[in-house]
Amino acid sequence: MNDPTTGSHNSATKNPAVPFNMEELKTWLTRITPLNGDLALNRVGNGQSNLTFLVEDTTGARCIVRRPPLGKLAASAHNFVREGKIMAALHDTEVPVPVIYGSTDELADHGQSVSDAPVVAMSMVDGVTISSAEAASPLGLDIRHKIATNMLDAMIHIHGVNLASTGLDTLASHDPYAPRQLKRWSGQWDKTKTRELPALDKLTALLEEHTPEQKETVLVHGDLHVGNVIANPDDGTINAVIDWELTTLGDPLADVGTMLAYWPVKDGLVLPGFEAPLLDGFPKGEELAERYLDATGRDRKALAFWHVLGLWKVAIICEGVVRRVMQNPDNRASGGAPTQQMVEWVVAEAQQTAREYGLS
Repeated sequence: MNDPTTGSHNSATKNPAVPFNMEELKTWLTRITPLNGDLALNRVGNGQSNLTFLVEDTTGARCIVRRPPLGKLAASAHNFVREGKIMAALHDTEVPVPVIYGSTDELADHGQSVSDAPVVAMSMVDGVTISSAEAASPLGLDIRHKIATNMLDAMIHIHGVNLASTGLDTLASHDPYAPRQLKRWSGQWDKTKTRELPALDKLTALLEEHTPEQKETVLVHGDLHVGNVIANPDDGTINAVIDWELTTLGDPLADVGTMLAYWPVKDGLVLPGFEAPLLDGFPKGEELAERYLDATGRDRKALAFWHVLGLWKVAIICEGVVRRVMQNPDNRASGGAPTQQMVEWVVAEAQQTAREYGLS
């Protein structure tokens, strides 16, 4: 959720827990990036998942480094070395991504001298990340609207990526995506839940009942919202799509459902850190979904399932953050962290959304 990787970054904080060997990090980065000399390290963004740091040398040259959160992780979580490889594969496509300099898993010692976990280094991309209402407030109404619609167009480009020519056709299974998602995230819930939650179990059963037929297999970002793009504040161009941790192969409508799950609703669900699209100028989530469906001709009926699944998945992701912060408070982002009550709130919203679509 909301892991700004690059950009002008609206929040940069000194982090008391520096999870790197700074001398080894310096040696590695000065070899693979434009940085030289002494380095300053600041944690950036509101990310509750992977930890993201801005690294700057004395000349002002900058790059971004990312690593998993602190503490014990679920086996399938936070594989962002894979994320870096995905962005590298997309470098010559219409999808805007940062330049990937390298990862510590390419080192002979597997990077253990740099950090206790894998680290990926990438370019710093200029622009604004809409990680809060404060970040969006200086932007004109037309720019806000363009950022949202250009993000939607970037989604369409992602779904149009040629899997064979980019080498991404072996990224994941080509089996139907919905059953894979239900299996994966149900397993994630079992591994990370902090208590029993019957309402979520009922929602899982409802989704299993209404699984749609998959008609095509495309590259799916898995977490696309305005907090995961870097935009030009002057014209709304998307300079980079970031946070590819959940990317896989699957049903394109899954990305639309995820976008709707995060998109705030006036007098409805507003997740912390996702308030910005309530500001004037931003279109409603439903308007963006219509724009996507009109442009692609994809199935409106199937979107109901993916919208509800998106909310279900957000609840499970939030629960994972709750657990990590319980285990190690240093995983808490500067803007705070989800709570158990918030997880229950998202589940209730998912149930209500299912009723509105006629799924329950």
